[in-house]
Order: sequence, then C-alpha cells, then structure tokens
Amino acid sequence: MTDSANETASSQGRTPLVALRDIRVTFGGIHAVDGVSIDLYPGEVVALVGGNGAGKSTLMHTLAGAHQADSGAIIIDGMPVPIHNPRDARQYGIEVIYQKLALADNLDAADNVFLGRELRTRTGALDDPAMASATAKVLKRLNPMFKNLKTPVKSLSGGQRQSVAIARAVHFNARILIMDEPTAALGPAETGQVRDLITQLKAEGIGIFLISHDIHDVFDLADRISVMLQGKLVGTVKKDEVTKDEVLAMIILGKLPGEVSASKLAELHN
Repeated sequence: MTDSANETASSQGRTPLVALRDIRVTFGGIHAVDGVSIDLYPGEVVALVGGNGAGKSTLMHTLAGAHQADSGAIIIDGMPVPIHNPRDARQYGIEVIYQKLALADNLDAADNVFLGRELRTRTGALDDPAMASATAKVLKRLNPMFKNLKTPVKSLSGGQRQSVAIARAVHFNARILIMDEPTAALGPAETGQVRDLITQLKAEGIGIFLISHDIHDVFDLADRISVMLQGKLVGTVKKDEVTKDEVLAMIILGKLPGEVSASKLAELHN
C-alpha cells in the first residue's frame, strides 16, 4: 500500500509535477533527511506528516531552495532541475505559504500580493490601479466572498489572510504550493475557508504539499499521506485506503498498515 499509490498514478501515464528522488540532507553529521522519494501530481494534495524532528520541514525547505540536498534529485515535469535558492524554486513555479504567512500587516491585499514585485507605469510610478485590479481578479477566483481589498491585512480573518498569501503565489504562476500548517490556530469557519481555497487550487491543477501535525486536517484535505520518522520515509498511502489509527501507527511506531495488530492500534489511544 505504501508505494502502490505512486505506482498506480505512474501506470496511468501521468508525469508528476514534482518527483523527489533519494533526497539526503545532513546537518553536522545528522541525517535530517535520509533517502526520501515522494511524488506530487497535478491537482493533488500530498500531506507530509511526522513528529518533531521527522524531517518533513527540511525536505520541503530543500524543494523550496532554502536548504541544499547533499544528494538526490529534484525532478519537475519529468526533468531534473537545479534548485540552489528560493529564486530558482520560484522559476519552476514552487511557492511556500508559511504558517506565519509573511504578510505586511499594515498593507492591504494588493500591496501584499505585489510586495517586492510591484507594477510600475511608464514613468516609474507605482501602478496602483493595475495592482488592485489584478488582485481583485485573482481573489475573486480563489475566494468569491473576499470583499476587503482596501483593508490592512492585520484586520482580516485568518481565512482571508490565507487567501491573500495564496493569491500572491498563484498570481505569479505557482504550480506547486508548499503549505505549512495552513489551518493552525484557525476556528471552524476559517478552516472551512482554507479548505475551500485548497479545493479551488486542486481544480486548477495546482499540486500541494501540506505539512501538518493535525491528523484531522490531513484526512479532510489530503489525497495521499507521506509519513516521515527520524529523517526516513515510512511510506506513502492513499487517504481513502487507511484509517487514522493506521496513520498514527506510521507516525509513532514507523509501522505500515497491516504490520500492526488491532490491539496495538488501540493502545495508541491509551
């Protein structure tokens, strides 16, 4: 079941948006990521889960260009690519939506979407109307209920702030999103907004790596789940083919579905 998800998708003739192959990252002799291979397909959410120190964030930082892999390959659309820094990653359509969102709280949605990549008129002045129009267009596509274009983002709800962060990535042609705990500290209504955003992104063919500690979020949002433990990949499973207890056993025990008895699964809750 662990590799069957990848094999099934591959047998259908699809090329992954991203194929991470045998990625290894060491820090001071410690194997933070030890030979991990994961695929991500268009319109798919792959949740990356594991306890603290499992290596999931380091793996995603490597894809995003924040860390260098010691060995292994990053393959985009079937071609190995060099990613040495975040600028390289963005050139391949890879964007990160950080848990803290990296928004400028005193600025409105358009100013945040174009922060550092502002549009200018022929005279060199900021083209505020063009930026506002482009922002309204992408936000309408992602979140039709978004109305607060002129409001400083510090006054927006958590779900609306996620909309702005995602709009910034999507407007600049992101095809691969890394989302770090996207519903952390959000209430039920705001979590629902983020779930709707992810559904829209999937419909547009965008692939999403979802880093999460919340097993409920994982089962609500992901198509497949990749579990890491101590830098290694325990396995990748289809969400619809496993139970939450089986995923917990992968996270805690490093055991694949079918390798743990029902009584042992029950002990995870004790």
